[in-house]
Amino acid sequence: IPFRVDFMETTVPSYDHLLTSQRRRDILGNKNDPFGTFSLPFLRRADCNVESALATRNAIPRANPDHLRPIFDRYASKELQGKKFMTPDDFIRKYLGLYTEDNYNKESVSILASAADTTKDGDISFEEFCAFEAILCSPDALYLTAFEIFDKNSSDSITCDEFEQIIRHTQPLHEMGFDFDSDFMKRYFGKEKKRSIGYHAFCQLLHDFYEEQGIQAFKRYDLRGDGSISSLDFQKIMTTVKGHLLTAFVRNNLISVSGGGASGHKFSFAHNQVTFPYYAAFNSLLAKMELIKRVYVSLTRGNFDLEVTKEEFLQATQSYAQITPYEVEILFHLSELAHPGVKTLSLTDIERIDPERLKRTSQLTRITNIKAVHSKDERGFGTAVMESAYRFALGSIAGACGATAVYPIDLVKTRMQNQRGGSFVGEVMYKNSLDCFRKVVKFEGLLGLYRGLLPQIVGVAPEKAIKLTMNDFMRDKFNTGGHIPLYGEIIAGACGGASQVVFTNPLEIVKIRLQVAGEIQSPGHKIGVMSILRDLGFMGLYKGARACFLRDVPFSAIYFPAYAHAKMATADEEGHNSPATLFCSAFIAGVPAAGLVTPADVIKTRLQVAARAGQTTYNGVIDCARKVYAEEGFKAFWKGTAARVCRSSPQFGVTLLTYEVLQRLFYVDFGGIRPSGSEVSIHKTILDESSLNPDHIGGYRLAAATFSGIEHKFGLFLPRFEVVRK
Repeated sequence: IPFRVDFMETTVPSYDHLLTSQRRRDILGNKNDPFGTFSLPFLRRADCNVESALATRNAIPRANPDHLRPIFDRYASKELQGKKFMTPDDFIRKYLGLYTEDNYNKESVSILASAADTTKDGDISFEEFCAFEAILCSPDALYLTAFEIFDKNSSDSITCDEFEQIIRHTQPLHEMGFDFDSDFMKRYFGKEKKRSIGYHAFCQLLHDFYEEQGIQAFKRYDLRGDGSISSLDFQKIMTTVKGHLLTAFVRNNLISVSGGGASGHKFSFAHNQVTFPYYAAFNSLLAKMELIKRVYVSLTRGNFDLEVTKEEFLQATQSYAQITPYEVEILFHLSELAHPGVKTLSLTDIERIDPERLKRTSQLTRITNIKAVHSKDERGFGTAVMESAYRFALGSIAGACGATAVYPIDLVKTRMQNQRGGSFVGEVMYKNSLDCFRKVVKFEGLLGLYRGLLPQIVGVAPEKAIKLTMNDFMRDKFNTGGHIPLYGEIIAGACGGASQVVFTNPLEIVKIRLQVAGEIQSPGHKIGVMSILRDLGFMGLYKGARACFLRDVPFSAIYFPAYAHAKMATADEEGHNSPATLFCSAFIAGVPAAGLVTPADVIKTRLQVAARAGQTTYNGVIDCARKVYAEEGFKAFWKGTAARVCRSSPQFGVTLLTYEVLQRLFYVDFGGIRPSGSEVSIHKTILDESSLNPDHIGGYRLAAATFSGIEHKFGLFLPRFEVVRK
């Protein structure tokens, strides 16, 4: 059904991303007519229906044409019949900030500018400027931009001559020739090379072209025709034809990696010779690095510090038919070149081979992104101390958040545990935890639920901080190749629990006495922190410390290993833990840890609470346990279990969630071990390199990165400078 739209305000800015090059040229060609009419069949790409095209989600929001207009006018230097236009120099050099050198290559600038010049008249109108912004917002912006560059006559198709003209201007063709009369080209453009190809066929051609050029180069250097070339020729081919796939590490080790295998057997059949199977496997490996990464992530479950053996990796590749044992052999040989004698693979090794397409990042936007050391080799004693101080600070904040969130539950738990039977004079004050909660609110108000919170916050900050810091510190010590044995996890947790008692015991005894003060406090006598401290004295602050050890050491020994394994179980396929899975893991781990140590918590509470008239007094852990059992029975040891679990599980859920999220937000790389699941390996996109220029809005934030991506993804490196001819 035909419909009409306003040309200046609607067609190009809002719907151009749904138009083919031909339809866009038809509309833009009639520049004297302010209106254009087009029908649904004109919508972009013949194989894409309207619904799916409209449903496509842009990677970045479109810019408002009203905001683009003043930017365009500011950079446009050419004016024809009262209308402004951008020249290639205006668009590429002045606006996008590319090729800014004095001796820039004018043809390269003209070729890049043609991506926006849909009429191919050498100038860019405002309508074309808006249209290209829409292309940059498309999910396949790299291929669309490349297609516009090769489509020299804006026919929505590519001829062999157009393809050859652009390719011959690229640097790889200058250094390594190509036979444009080969069967490869004829398969795409026909025997006479008269056939034109559309967008999707062009995408496949661009993908396959440099593979074909590499094969032709191999044949050119295979002088004996026996399927082998020298290591030096291999290096030359890789640095010219495949240079866009090479990192500095791989580039510097091309001769070494082609000399023989790390396992002792040669890759090639003759000394300093590279066979075609090796050449093909090496190139195939570079093209499959994203798949290699996925295998590693699935194998390590997101523990990016874990090192895997070749046997383990080969076993994991059984589900991926695309990866061959030859490619795995080359991968581990490359890895071993970075650390001779160590025949394992880590994420760092993978990043050395392909850092541009693989990186570790948090899914949260980092507030800080500091790299304290450039590599683990630079990590020293001072760095380790700074890392512990960093963890201590974040742990303090996390502990305060967790304690505040569950303090009312903790108050109810304490009063239930202190409620005695048998020798107690008078009737039981609380029937159950819910009854206790109701009576506190009724007689003491809502603020009564937070009685003793201030000393709790003051004390819980160093308490939780030292526990988390010590646990992380000990886990680092037991970590070998990214793996921590179960006994190491238990010992690390126990050490964390033991270290906190120095802060926990004084905090707990003051908190508990404040929490039960509401039960007996008279109007004329106010119980506060200072009065409790005066009554107890310094040594009294550590009353019940043995019971505190008895509770905190097994709690942490159970909790932290359970939390680590729960994180692994709830991580996604990339090994990443979302905030929701972090909270669930911490909550689940708290259930057995809190429940199983309740008897020790009951004994500690009885020892630390001041006995009132008529109540039994205790002279230590064993005496307390014996008297509680004799007077109240075995069930008394489990008083407040539900309240303790309901308090400890969400408290540690909030604490650990806050602790790990803070490490992601305030990121500092000390060269140590990051929390598992805190980072996710992702395919690097042009969004990671978006422009910060305030004039680059909407899709133009990605313009420079898109042109750079065309070079590094497809190998279309255009010469930057003019050739000086003598």
